[in-house]
Amino acid sequence: MRIALLSYRTKEHCGGQGVYVRHLSQGLAELGHEVEVFSGQPYPEDLDPRVALTKVPSMDFFREPDPFRTPRPSEFRSATDVLEYALTLTGCFAEPLTFTLRASRLLKKRVADFDIVHDNQSLGYGLLAIMRRMPLAATVHHPISRDRRVDLAAAKTWKRKLSVARWYGFVPMQARVARRIPIVLAVAGTSAADSVNDFDLDQEQMRVVPLGVDTELFAPSEDRVPGRIVAIASADRPLKGVVHLLEALAKVRTEHDVHLELVSNLEPGGPTERRIAELGLTDAVHVVNGISDEELGALLASGEIMCVPSLYEGFSLPTVEAMSCGTPIVATRAGALPEVVGTDENGDSECAVLVEPGDADALAAAIRGLVDSPETRARLGAAGRRRAVERYSWTAVAEATVAAYTEAIDAMTARNRHADR
Repeated sequence: MRIALLSYRTKEHCGGQGVYVRHLSQGLAELGHEVEVFSGQPYPEDLDPRVALTKVPSMDFFREPDPFRTPRPSEFRSATDVLEYALTLTGCFAEPLTFTLRASRLLKKRVADFDIVHDNQSLGYGLLAIMRRMPLAATVHHPISRDRRVDLAAAKTWKRKLSVARWYGFVPMQARVARRIPIVLAVAGTSAADSVNDFDLDQEQMRVVPLGVDTELFAPSEDRVPGRIVAIASADRPLKGVVHLLEALAKVRTEHDVHLELVSNLEPGGPTERRIAELGLTDAVHVVNGISDEELGALLASGEIMCVPSLYEGFSLPTVEAMSCGTPIVATRAGALPEVVGTDENGDSECAVLVEPGDADALAAAIRGLVDSPETRARLGAAGRRRAVERYSWTAVAEATVAAYTEAIDAMTARNRHADR
């Protein structure tokens, strides 16, 4: 197949969606398909050489070192640029909409070049124009309404609540567009059910295709660092539950010599940094960001424990990567996490210790139990490695995705046949 893969942000350090695009495109190329990634800024840096990249320039209002700058008049190249600036001025996240408008304009000239268009959760109105001309499928990692709900609950003032509500103004658009797309991929059964509930999708639209992991890159190591806990939060937001992990760490440190390696891009002077200082954890928390896959694999494999304190997860690729490294996991029973690590009829997992989300005491108790028991750590780690190797691979993900593409193409063929009658 000839595949156009759309993603409004694709640099891997912006979160799991960049990882998804990189590895899915590589898996599709390995199966012999032609893949072209259409990406907004920041652009991907390490796509497979067989994968083409078409850059879709935006106003790039989040670039460093001058985010939310006032653009020069010469920077405005189209009405979409003006729209992006106007929406950003009002506090709305404009990229999902404006990226799809730009992508639609590009693809209008290239209808004959592709068999299928695959959108990676931009879900902007521009997709509706694409869908009239070309078969379309989309991945919804999880409905962003879940992020909005958690961020609104964490907002302390009415002014902050208004700001959060405005920022998430694009969510109703995503729901409306998703309902029009014939085939929607979800990365877990839980996230599929959440999309059906929050976005009012039809269950018949949904196809569950889990994410994958490079089991050779993310592999066990003998060089575990005593007392090291690793956590990954792609965004400095309440949804990731980092504050609860910090509170748990402070409790555990009264009895054990532990420290946290936190992979995240924290807001300078933001709530997480302030909480680290308030809890007296400045010397016990090391924050890293912008690391390579190789460095991340080595870090995960060096930890005695991986902690996933999220209040919601649509999948959690870092959890799978930690499992592949044979690192025992403490995770919450939030979103798809129990599905990712696997649970029995009692809700227990062979790969992880599961606790209720938002419970710092339970997190502390679970961490403490693993610190005290090398045997349990070894058992959980070995089970996690087995599950990662047996269940998650990018080749399998690519094959299942192509099957969904075929359904999307058949749906458009049937629609056109009906229109011709």
